Amino acid sequence: MPFHPYLNFAGNAREAFTRYQEIFGGELFVMGAGDLPSDEPVPAGKEDLVIHAALMFDGHLLMASDVFDTDSFSGVHGTYVNFTTPDLDEARRVFDALADGAEVEMAFEPTFWSPGFGSLRDRFGTLWMVSTDQPSS
Repeated sequence: MPFHPYLNFAGNAREAFTRYQEIFGGELFVMGAGDLPSDEPVPAGKEDLVIHAALMFDGHLLMASDVFDTDSFSGVHGTYVNFTTPDLDEARRVFDALADGAEVEMAFEPTFWSPGFGSLRDRFGTLWMVSTDQPSS
């Protein structure tokens, strides 16, 4: 049974997932609070928040929503989204795209466990690890 990360954002889920679709491709579904049925109350000023986003690509699923209490949300801490691919060039491309405006923790480079690995907090606050599978011996 697969695990599917579900991320939270402080009002920028739509922007983040639009960028993730640019990086990873795939099909993006976004439902905003303004899309709720009329009998579901939406707090004033929150109509543009995302209540559910899903990006499906290459058998992967990444989901998210905005929190309604955006003022007290301090972002995700201690949890990373890990993207691994056997293609070193693809891993580097993804890392470099995510690194745009990011805080890079570990530059993408060879390690003893991977031909290429790097970690960062992207400009939307999501923690990422990007790696390349070790070739089979």
